[in-house]
Amino acid sequence: MAERPPGPARPRPSNPGTPRRKREPDRPQSARSLPADARRAACAALGRIESQYTALEAALDGTAGFSGLSTRDRAFARLLLATAMRRAGEIDAVLARLIERPLPQGARVVRNILALGIVQLLYLGTPSHAAVATAVEMTEALNQQKFKGLVNAVLRRVAREGKALIDGLDEARLNTPDWLWQNWAAAYGEAAARAIASAHLAEPPLDLCPRDPGEAAALAAELDAELLATGAVRQRKGGAVSELAGYGEGRWWVQDAAAQVPARLLGPITGLRVLDMCAAPGGKTLQLAAAGAHVTALDQSHARLDMVAANLARTGLKAQLAEADARRYEAPPFDAVLLDAPCSATGTIRRHPDIARLRREDDIAAATRLQDELLDAAARLTRPGGQLVYAVCSLEPAEGEDRIAAFLARHTDFTPQAVTAAELPGLEAAATDAGFFRSLPSMLAGAGGCDGFFTARLRRSGEAAT
Repeated sequence: MAERPPGPARPRPSNPGTPRRKREPDRPQSARSLPADARRAACAALGRIESQYTALEAALDGTAGFSGLSTRDRAFARLLLATAMRRAGEIDAVLARLIERPLPQGARVVRNILALGIVQLLYLGTPSHAAVATAVEMTEALNQQKFKGLVNAVLRRVAREGKALIDGLDEARLNTPDWLWQNWAAAYGEAAARAIASAHLAEPPLDLCPRDPGEAAALAAELDAELLATGAVRQRKGGAVSELAGYGEGRWWVQDAAAQVPARLLGPITGLRVLDMCAAPGGKTLQLAAAGAHVTALDQSHARLDMVAANLARTGLKAQLAEADARRYEAPPFDAVLLDAPCSATGTIRRHPDIARLRREDDIAAATRLQDELLDAAARLTRPGGQLVYAVCSLEPAEGEDRIAAFLARHTDFTPQAVTAAELPGLEAAATDAGFFRSLPSMLAGAGGCDGFFTARLRRSGEAAT
């Protein structure tokens, strides 16, 4: 997946300093027995997302005490937080119905405590006494004692009335920011916008990309997983990724089914020199290397290149790493260039529900400027006769179709190479009339959906120098 998109400067996060408790052993626990620390970590992270525009994973990782929780407790904290993001519109509607007067400006933490309580009661099936009692305890622990009665009363009513509180609400529309809904409706139609928004409400399965596509069926059987027609192995069971069969041997890596398509669109690349621009965390680098290419993985972040190096080491694959700003990178032209550009990432909301709350419409303009600059650099680094594949995990045409139209107007020596349905087993509907790959989260609906991606395949005119 590409890096987080550029945009307005965001405040750097700080540590709220939740209490650190002795690490719990990694043992199976039910929602009934999970300690309040998991809930407190989720509450602190929710505050960081809202006040400091911090991404969900970074908000959790930066919360004091989170890393000391058991594996199950960390997973529960993340599920709480992700569900609160996915269902933010409905939660606000419930609170507006149950609280007569808005909470004071300085009591945002109380709203978040209530939100996590509602998540447990309406969406996760947590026993009511556990959800209510831990919320009241957290209210007191976070020095909001004067709101204990309110928290208790509101959540008891939620427990009593249950799903009746949200029956009749338009969940797809209510949980989608208006600007995104309008963009999707304009681009794909109202029905498709609704299907996209509905797909964002479910926790997605885990997709794996086999190092050896020929072993995909055996790997799926070993993991008790599903082999999709796309070639991805879809794992529905929970648990730590590093504990799944084949992880230590590097037989696969985590990569959404749709995200596996752009690298494959280069076709046979054995022995070719291929540049993976904006390469981290490395899923596409691994695909290219596994396909036999001589890969240069380019990224401007040293820390993110370390992630690529770690993935290469685990899988036993080889690539040359280059740390530089891709816009100013100098090298002999490559046989093929894969540019998975930084973008708004709105195609990954099903996996990263915080994106719907963190992105703003004016972020798109900043992203498109960078995409144009990267495309120009990619053109310069593609040899005559070579291929350029451009991809973004965005649902916004401004970052996809519009960027390619603008690129072709600037670079008349490039022509589109149509992507056909025959190249997209399982995702045939993602082949557009214009010859692009455009997956929507509502595709593969019966199997759990997929990320939203746009990909264009281009070829530079001329022949390579001999």
